[in-house]
Amino acid sequence: ISPVPPYSREQPIFTTRAHVFQIDPSTKKNWVPASKQAVTVSYFYDSTRNSYRIISVDGAKVIINSTITPNMTFTKTSQKFGQWADSRANTVFGLGFPSEQQLTKFAEKFQEVKEAAKLARDRSQEKIETSSNHSQESGRETPSSTRASSVNGTDDEKASHGGPAEAHLKSENDKLKIALAQSSCNVKKWETELQTLRESNARLTTALQESAASIEHWKKQFSACKEENDQLRSKIEELEEQCNEINKEKERNAQLSRRLQELETELQDKELELEELRKQGEIIPQLMSECESVSEQLQAAEKKNKDLEEKVRTLRTEVEESKHRQTNLKTELKNFLDVLDGKIDELHDFRQGLSKLGVDN
Repeated sequence: ISPVPPYSREQPIFTTRAHVFQIDPSTKKNWVPASKQAVTVSYFYDSTRNSYRIISVDGAKVIINSTITPNMTFTKTSQKFGQWADSRANTVFGLGFPSEQQLTKFAEKFQEVKEAAKLARDRSQEKIETSSNHSQESGRETPSSTRASSVNGTDDEKASHGGPAEAHLKSENDKLKIALAQSSCNVKKWETELQTLRESNARLTTALQESAASIEHWKKQFSACKEENDQLRSKIEELEEQCNEINKEKERNAQLSRRLQELETELQDKELELEELRKQGEIIPQLMSECESVSEQLQAAEKKNKDLEEKVRTLRTEVEESKHRQTNLKTELKNFLDVLDGKIDELHDFRQGLSKLGVDN
């Protein structure tokens, strides 16, 4: 069977694109990619052999050439991945689709093609049985023809020199001999075809047994793959949790980095302040000497202040005394003024008396 179907005999009935994988022949568990990228995967129908094939070509390399039989099963292992086992190729093919819808269409077409292959096989078995029955009937008819020929021959012998009837019997005998020869040839032909069909049936039985054994084997492989898939899913969940923790740790690290930058900035500011304080610390001795001088001056000023306070107290005492004397003087002055006012009044009265005396004189 040519890997690339001739268009005169096989025609594509369905085409899609997918990533192609094959089971690892050593481990029977891991998938090995058969194509580096998505390639065309097609169903082909051979009208002369009444068979169906799945074919995929990557450049000049044939990566899938699988004839579909009624015993094959296409299994969806995930939302975008499916697989089927090919006992003739002794491998398992896997297809990864870009969407779940494309996987569903491919699986539906696989089921349709599988049913069509089953009908084609049933029709082929019916033809084989019909041919076998026809061959057996031909084998049974051959002796009767021989008997008929021998009877006619006896009649020919008995009807020797029988005139026109003898010629008629001879022609009939010749026709029967020709039919007998053709029947013999047909018997040999049907015996050969029957033997071929028996051998083909034996091969089909062997292939069926191998397919059944392969199905059991792949069922076990499927169970193992399912368990491994569950383990991988649990690992993926653990890794997702670890990734979440890592993301949180990254956020904390980012916050710490920002805080570290802020602290570095503050540290630089503090270093500048420290540098200024160091510069100021260099003039501390001078300030200390100035402080001592100021302290001496302050002591002298305090002494002067005490002297001044003493003088102030003395002056306050003198002021109080002066105020007291002033009060006494004010009192005496008031008394004096009162006396003076009396004297002035008296002088005024005296003047008026003088004025009257002058007027009278």
